Amino acid sequence: MVKCKIKIRLKKLREERKITQEELARLLGVTRQTIIAIEKGRYKPSLCLALKIARIFNLRVEDIFILED
Repeated sequence: MVKCKIKIRLKKLREERKITQEELARLLGVTRQTIIAIEKGRYKPSLCLALKIARIFNLRVEDIFILED
């Protein structure tokens, strides 16, 4: 199994745009607990969910989820 370390900028972006975890969860059709887990790095979202997150913030997926060497 290939392991990768990913830096997740979701919390920073969400706070900069003054979006609550609840609002983001509603927009994405997930629970607030899912948003918390993503922000804490405990859950890596599916490609589909990552693309939806990127669309909401009008950014590229790789601007939110950064693969660290």
